[in-house]
Amino acid sequence: MKSLKYWSELTAINIITALAGAFLVGSPWLFGFSGEQTAMWSAGLIGVLAIMIALAGFIELREWEGWAGLALGLWAAVSPWALGFSGMTAAMACHLGVGLTVAALAALELWMIHNKPGKLA
Repeated sequence: MKSLKYWSELTAINIITALAGAFLVGSPWLFGFSGEQTAMWSAGLIGVLAIMIALAGFIELREWEGWAGLALGLWAAVSPWALGFSGMTAAMACHLGVGLTVAALAALELWMIHNKPGKLA
């Protein structure tokens, strides 16, 4: 029964990751930076990739999803500076917040996979 609890916790992580990705996809219109092409495309691409990684976790849990989510979250967090839109406060805050959230959730998922009571991945 413990493994079922851990499975549901991992599913919750994927749901939150997918919601964070959906938020980032909609953030250019919600926070008014849809006119800035680089920030808008970055939000859309990173958000869609986060959703796809989360959906892959629903289909079959694999360790690579955690590593991909961690890398994607870290990229999202640094992308405002790497891509040159850190001066746009709304875009920077959305990317940083979602990026750190996705990275933290991915790190938690990896930790849970490696410290599991039963085989999950």
